[in-house]
Amino acid sequence: MSWTASDNDDGQLSKLIKKSQAAPYVPIGLAGLVASVAYGLYKLKSRGDTKMSVHLIHTRVAAQGCIVGAMTMGVIYSMYQDYILKPRRAEEK
Repeated sequence: MSWTASDNDDGQLSKLIKKSQAAPYVPIGLAGLVASVAYGLYKLKSRGDTKMSVHLIHTRVAAQGCIVGAMTMGVIYSMYQDYILKPRRAEEK
């Protein structure tokens, strides 16, 4: 008896692709997260006499801000679809 992968066994990449298609704000949030962390690492060299902990806190706050912003955009988009587009489509019929 051998084990084979079925259609139910999705890899992490395929799960991310499916989630991105269902909610387009997920990759936007991830891109903002990666960009803010990369910028924080880049600025690590030239932080001057700023303490390392303060620099890391600023980087963390920027990354969290990107994620919260993407989630907010997603909620606003879904509310727009539910409360503005669907009633208009119902009136047209």
